Amino acid sequence: MVSSKSYSSSREPNKVEKKIAIIGAGISGLLACKHTMEKGFNPVVFEARNGIGGVWSSTIDSTKLQTPKDHFQFSDFPWPESVSQTFPDHNQVMEYVTSYALRFDIFSRIKFNSKVIGLDYNIYSSSDDDDNMCSNWDMWGGNGEAFSSNGKWNVVVQNVLQPMQAPKVYQVDFVTLCIGKFSDLPNIPDFPISKGANKFNGEIIHSMDYAAMDKIQAAKFIKNKRVSVVGFQKSALDIAAEIAKNNGVTNPCTLVFRRVQWSGSENLVRFTFTNLNRFSELMVHKPGEGLFLWFLAVLLSPLVIALHLKHIYLIALDILQMRRIVPQMDLSVEKYEMVPQHSFLKQICSCMFMVLPQQFYDRVKEGSLVLQKSRVLGFYENGLILDNVVAAHLETDIVILATGYKSDAKIANIFTSIDFKKCILGSSAPFYRECIHPRIPQLAIMGYSESPATLFTFELRSKWIAHFLAGKFRLPPIREMEENVEKWEKNARRYSRENYKRACVGVMLQIHCNDQLCKDMGCNPRRKKWLFSEFFSPYHPSDYANI
Repeated sequence: MVSSKSYSSSREPNKVEKKIAIIGAGISGLLACKHTMEKGFNPVVFEARNGIGGVWSSTIDSTKLQTPKDHFQFSDFPWPESVSQTFPDHNQVMEYVTSYALRFDIFSRIKFNSKVIGLDYNIYSSSDDDDNMCSNWDMWGGNGEAFSSNGKWNVVVQNVLQPMQAPKVYQVDFVTLCIGKFSDLPNIPDFPISKGANKFNGEIIHSMDYAAMDKIQAAKFIKNKRVSVVGFQKSALDIAAEIAKNNGVTNPCTLVFRRVQWSGSENLVRFTFTNLNRFSELMVHKPGEGLFLWFLAVLLSPLVIALHLKHIYLIALDILQMRRIVPQMDLSVEKYEMVPQHSFLKQICSCMFMVLPQQFYDRVKEGSLVLQKSRVLGFYENGLILDNVVAAHLETDIVILATGYKSDAKIANIFTSIDFKKCILGSSAPFYRECIHPRIPQLAIMGYSESPATLFTFELRSKWIAHFLAGKFRLPPIREMEENVEKWEKNARRYSRENYKRACVGVMLQIHCNDQLCKDMGCNPRRKKWLFSEFFSPYHPSDYANI
């Protein structure tokens, strides 16, 4: 395991003079700003919208947390007692996030309606081969530290309210990129020209556009229309359930999906989080593990299988409980073809588990929600062309593509350098400590990593970056960081296989990941008082409050 602690720096930067730009005022941007401020810096936050919250500021009415709120909580700012639900809705989340920003005076640091349209790294060197200087460095930025005399970033900012005005350029010493994964650049499937969107007489939008509508506007958009939602991730399920509720059986919503994913109730999510403890991580192989940990993981591996089977049992129990509540409800898995072909553990290790919207199968039973397992081949005048031999054509008025986002391209597009674009798009390996690319100097990427509890993940990495900015440690040589991320990729592929995603922080190694960060920062990674709770109790954000 590569550790940054052994490369400690004796130099503390001049915090007043150093200019730090944070791009994005979503949850990761707010955290980055707060913890950077705590270290004595004066960061500026550029936000393209007119408010904070990121994706939480623009989502459908029925959206709720996928994570129990005690795991989706700022370490030093608990949820108010008035929020009694374990899974608060999006309005409660926005109120909580806004209160956090007010409490720590983050609003004063934000430039709203300021969209960053380019990042350009200026290298200061007398070398004739400046373009290749970054790739020739042995240490990150030339010295392994957050700040370097070798170069600075030019941040190109466009005023959204005055698009005809020339962009402003801000020169800064460090950039924390917090633009997130699930916004701005939708992933639109490619179809043959003969079956393209131009053939369809109805309307086609992405789930991002539907989520941007307010409640009244969304209800008016779908009223008296046959709507088809394409996809089976969380946004697809939420949107389909909401439309089915609003339109009823008169104009049922059709959910078209190619592949079924494991999904369950809020109770199942609670159970999952109780098992994310240090003991469960002993069952999982770790990158760079020694012989003892390898042997222990092999010895305990049957428990992983047992835990996997228990999750499947609980999912089945969820369905059986629904049938007892609604006895006449036919939930035959053969009829609805709702059994995933991949294992539950593989999906968990890919950060893809979802909570079913409330009354989802009630909508299916009453006929307001139709499940259609099929691949979409394209469009014709009146709807979708499917590969379903029984119903090859699906008549519809509106198609909502809940087909995800081009997250890597979104990050890559913000760089003016082709080399930096290639750094993002040219590798499937994760970032070092989930936020540093070994070949992009003086820049950290936040809000990109996925985990069971994203706020938890973002906050500790924000603290890590703040310690790094304050000169508490240096990064290892570039080659060592690259070897480290390659080991993490290989380890992640062992469990997630074809579902591997670079953005997914090891779900069953969450504590192990945090241990590495604690060691870099010079903190004790063991955060519990008692040995039993250390190994058998789940970790919460509050365990890291005093870092």
